[in-house]
Amino acid sequence: MPELTSGAGILIVTAILGYLLGSIPFGVIVTRAMGLGDLRKIGSGNIGATNVLRTGNKAAALATLLLDGGKGALAVLVARALAGGDAAQLAGLAAFLGHLFPVWLGGKGGKGVATFLGILLALAFPVGLAACATWAAAALVTRISSLSALVSAATGFLWAALLGHGDMVILIVTLATFVFWRHLPNIERLKAGTEPRIGGRK
Repeated sequence: MPELTSGAGILIVTAILGYLLGSIPFGVIVTRAMGLGDLRKIGSGNIGATNVLRTGNKAAALATLLLDGGKGALAVLVARALAGGDAAQLAGLAAFLGHLFPVWLGGKGGKGVATFLGILLALAFPVGLAACATWAAAALVTRISSLSALVSAATGFLWAALLGHGDMVILIVTLATFVFWRHLPNIERLKAGTEPRIGGRK
């Protein structure tokens, strides 16, 4: 954990801003704007980039990936500018929870992988880059998005420790726990050998 140097008021404000930013359902917005329909009625019904890819529109999927990652990063950067490292981590956590439980969608959000990576990139770029590389390597080998996400989430705290950012370990473990929880159905399909591969339709 980072040293607590910010006042309670600024921490509350940055947490609220982070949550509201994280709650923006870019997958739903992008697919509707591009005339692809209601994402929640497509494929798995998830609002993330992997499900957007099931529409067959790679541009929409890329836009969703960047925007979902960007909102996590922006929450961290704004909080750091307003206060400090403690506020940045809290805002990142709040943005992540906002993506998982968005107020605009009645609490039915995504799985948080892109937002998780965006938060790590903004908090400590080398750690985020290592986590992204881990996801990419796993995806290249397995062609399974959920497994790649799980591997990246599971190893994130190790990258933080190895790269000299031990103050991020508790946050990363917390985020990774939520990632695994939201992927429980995927884990069951992985065990059964029925998990769809990247680009496939569920």
